[in-house]
Amino acid sequence: MRLMSGLLLLCVALQVRAADLPRPDHIVIVIEENKSYSQIIGNPDAPYINALAQRGTLFTNSHGITHPSQPNYLALFTGSTRGIRSNTCPLDLSGDNLASVLATKGLSFISYSESMPRAGYEGCRYGSYMRKHNPAANWEELASMNQPLTAWPHDLSKLPTVSWVIPDQRNDMHDGSIAQGDSWLKQNIEGYAQWAMDNNSLLIVTFDEDNGAEGNRIATLFVGPMVKPGQYAQRIDHYNVLRTILQMHGLPGINESAKAISITGVWR
Repeated sequence: MRLMSGLLLLCVALQVRAADLPRPDHIVIVIEENKSYSQIIGNPDAPYINALAQRGTLFTNSHGITHPSQPNYLALFTGSTRGIRSNTCPLDLSGDNLASVLATKGLSFISYSESMPRAGYEGCRYGSYMRKHNPAANWEELASMNQPLTAWPHDLSKLPTVSWVIPDQRNDMHDGSIAQGDSWLKQNIEGYAQWAMDNNSLLIVTFDEDNGAEGNRIATLFVGPMVKPGQYAQRIDHYNVLRTILQMHGLPGINESAKAISITGVWR
């Protein structure tokens, strides 16, 4: 009886926390590559990211799920690494993912990939575009949601409910420098970041994994009118971020993210 009562109280507490989550009109997630927390936060080569961190919520105990890159992108998109332990390409996957679950409520999703040559592109690479960083490409039925960055709307009110923005390997700090990636973010994201503050929109900037030196600790930050600026030390990972996005829209967690707790304590 005590166990059942405890579980009931836990469920009620979780429901209260979920009810306290904001409901952004748009969420934009930008994913950078292979840098540890200490390589980014406080680094003068990343002035823009550090300025964003000052404007928003910085998570000081955020983590990737595993190594290498691809399973981390899958974790954030589908709540599971799908048993993938490499950057093998192509993959042909099925089952629930962020886009398909949003669609059950009539909500929209688009993945915008820099340097991808055309919508629905199935190739493993094109110049500096890498499919391993674009998990939506691994679901055949999501072809229309797999767009090049050139499809990013000029009218930001036309953004889908949730967007992924995936810089190519020159600009995501994988092949290029931290300074180059930081400059790309300022050039391509700052206009949206400013617009978001007046339009109930949430920007998430995160990294897939660290450089292998800090226990997979990465920089993750939220910017938007619904967040309380500051530094927060609760431990989070890609599953917590995905669960939070889904619960914001009244949707259940999927796969491993169903076991994760939504992020609380950072909202206005």
